[in-house]
Amino acid sequence: MTSRVILVSPASNPALRRARFDEGAPLDAAGAARAAAAAGSLPAADRVHVSPTVRCRETAAALGLAGPSGPEAEPAAWDVGRWRGRTLDEVAAAEPAELALWLSDPGAAPHGGESVRDLCARVARWWADCGGHDGRTVAVVEPEVVRAVVVGVLGAPEAAFWRIDVPPLTATEFTGRSGRWNLRLGRALDAPDEADAP
Repeated sequence: MTSRVILVSPASNPALRRARFDEGAPLDAAGAARAAAAAGSLPAADRVHVSPTVRCRETAAALGLAGPSGPEAEPAAWDVGRWRGRTLDEVAAAEPAELALWLSDPGAAPHGGESVRDLCARVARWWADCGGHDGRTVAVVEPEVVRAVVVGVLGAPEAAFWRIDVPPLTATEFTGRSGRWNLRLGRALDAPDEADAP
């Protein structure tokens, strides 16, 4: 059994452009246009998953994603507690020690939400099911979900989470089966990729 999973990061929105912890903002005009232009760049999928955030749902709709299973609201975005809606600079000015702890200790959650460790564990549970199916799955998920999957698949330490950059509207692709995966990082979805044609 071979499973192919493509994780797509959402197009840009104002929160992303301002380094703000997302508060449910929709895609900005540039992000929406780029996602619409990328429609058709993904191969047909047997299953489609869409995180419940506004920017993920709007990205999936612009890409024309609707599979036989329909969009599934999994996995949810990272719970950043009271920092939601604040910029990184605002948090750094108001809570410098807490921010430093959060960035250095994978088990810390000074914002009152999920730690990196909690997020990675939650995403690993979803990934175990997602990666256990034969065929192709496409999931539009928040960048932190992509990071958590990459950390888990590579068996990297949780601290590596902060070293993974996931640009907007890119595909991170996994081929294999549970426990052994090949990884292809960061393909931009600006145009259809002939190598991934169905």
